[in-house]
Amino acid sequence: MIDRLDKMEERYNEINALLMEPDISKNIKRMTELSKEQSSLAPVISLYIEYKKALQNVVDLKEMMHEDDPEIVEMAKMEYDEVRHLVPKIEEKLKVLLIPKDPNDTKNVLCEIRGAAGGSEANIFAGDLYRMYVKYCETKKWKVVVTNAEENAAGGFSKIEFTISGDNVFSFMKYESGAHRVQRVPQTESQGRVHTSTATVLVLPEAEDVEVNLNMGDVRIDTYRSSGAGGQSVNTTDSAVRVTHEPTGLIVTCQDGKSQHENKASALRILKIRLFDLVMQEKAEKEGEERRSKIGSGDRSEKVRTYNYPQNRITDHRIGFTILQLDRVMEGKLEPIIEALINEDLKRKLEGKE
Repeated sequence: MIDRLDKMEERYNEINALLMEPDISKNIKRMTELSKEQSSLAPVISLYIEYKKALQNVVDLKEMMHEDDPEIVEMAKMEYDEVRHLVPKIEEKLKVLLIPKDPNDTKNVLCEIRGAAGGSEANIFAGDLYRMYVKYCETKKWKVVVTNAEENAAGGFSKIEFTISGDNVFSFMKYESGAHRVQRVPQTESQGRVHTSTATVLVLPEAEDVEVNLNMGDVRIDTYRSSGAGGQSVNTTDSAVRVTHEPTGLIVTCQDGKSQHENKASALRILKIRLFDLVMQEKAEKEGEERRSKIGSGDRSEKVRTYNYPQNRITDHRIGFTILQLDRVMEGKLEPIIEALINEDLKRKLEGKE
């Protein structure tokens, strides 16, 4: 660990020197890259400097305990007891900071929710999940933009797609992919029986242009009239856009924008995200078990959570976490669950399970 930290400190000092060079301001791209790297190293280096000071303090205090002056010896012993407990605490913090970061954590996301097993009740639950995420995003000051929505006559959505933009969105939302199961009495149930339905959630990190090479010659763009809820353009102009990526067969539709131009831009952005996900899936398949061991695996078929309304209970099956706060969670208070998932993810990484 010390060797690695020494190399990081060396690199940090090297970056500082490079950023001080007079010609660096002429190369904005290079300056931005160096500044980002400097920013990512800064917390580790700051803690490492504190760690080295604490170690040196321990050495100095041990020497002082062999002085002839009893007062100095007593003072050194008292201070030593405090400092020696500080060193392992800093070591643990450094281990956490040295865990490899998910390169996608800082990215915005595309989220898709579909009603699955359970007919209309599944679609209604999909709508409930969407509202839960919108309220959670409001607490994080993230921006939500619906790109496509297929409403269900009984309520909710058979499918809804939306983007979430803000600070480190994927680092929190990546754990939401999978099958979400609800147990409750549906509005259509006259006998008061509890039914089980499911909705699936898919969360994908946004792709940057350098990560996806989209050849527009491979893309077919069709326009058609919007349907369902929307603005004044619904059913009056061909503002909806369907984008087909012919090599992969991926199809993206966007109809909730104010114009055809806006819908086309959104559809191409989402297509890049889905193409990036295909690349990531192929990479994960090569990695084999590593992907399957992760909490945020992104597998839509994996049963991740159960929402039990009669008992006001919500359980995340991946980590065995249960709280009796379903009513609060559905109002966007997702923090206890997501914090538990992040902590378990961190614990596994520290233990070398991922």
